[in-house]
Amino acid sequence: MAEFSTLISGLSFTECPRRRGERLYVSDRYTHRVLALAVDGTAETFARTPELPCGLGFLPDGRLLITSMLDRKVLRREPDGSLVEHADLSALAPWQLNDMLVDHEGRAWVGQFGFDLMGGAQACTTSLICVMPDGRARVVADQLGFPNGMVLTPDRRTLIVAETMMNRLSAFSVSGDSLSERSTWAAFGELPRSTAVPEILEQATVVPDGICLDAEGAVWVADVFNNRLIRVIEGGTIVEERKTDGIRVFACMLGGKDGRTLFACAAPTFNEAEASTNHRASILMTTVEVPHAGLP
Repeated sequence: MAEFSTLISGLSFTECPRRRGERLYVSDRYTHRVLALAVDGTAETFARTPELPCGLGFLPDGRLLITSMLDRKVLRREPDGSLVEHADLSALAPWQLNDMLVDHEGRAWVGQFGFDLMGGAQACTTSLICVMPDGRARVVADQLGFPNGMVLTPDRRTLIVAETMMNRLSAFSVSGDSLSERSTWAAFGELPRSTAVPEILEQATVVPDGICLDAEGAVWVADVFNNRLIRVIEGGTIVEERKTDGIRVFACMLGGKDGRTLFACAAPTFNEAEASTNHRASILMTTVEVPHAGLP
């Protein structure tokens, strides 16, 4: 793994890295923590959650939003460090909440599993939810195959969504809290021919999880089951690949002082029993040529 160095190791399972200032914020799922990481790998526990944390995003005033996966709520960290309920999405999300993007106006775009992944259920499509700054929420798109990582382009007009179970990235036109003009931003191969999750993952060319955007409009994709980060341009052409030496990578973020450090959430497994016991997850980092752009 010569291209990567390790920022920090000994974590349970990390997701949804977010840059703010010179620090990187990540959810460490099975320890119920949100960590703030300095450039030297020093970790501060920024928040502790009652349930499993996942998606992260900062409101315009600096308060942090956190998706609480199992009870399907969005939590908000107040300036004094306390956590309060920002939105209850249990009526809109049938299963666990997932990644989240918080935009410049404080709207939170929230993905969800849509089915009982951990219980071995058959895959089905689900919806994307928009949470307004006051906590009001509604479904803004449906028929998505496990909506996961998201990016918002610098002009704030296009939301790109990774569909983990669909071998693709989809794009929507954004107008306020509404999405329209859905299109396939990047197709990596055929759509799945099965609803059995193991078969979907085996057949997929790319299994996109977390994503981030660069200043040339390309998207870095954490390709989970191919143990790599790929840089993709619109249409689906892979223009760069960074292998992670057999370790699965679940999310990525461009950050650092110049926006050219590519951080990766890496782990051998997302299985709760194993990950919560062994703590073999890490944050890897490497340098790329094109800096960060857009959100998150």
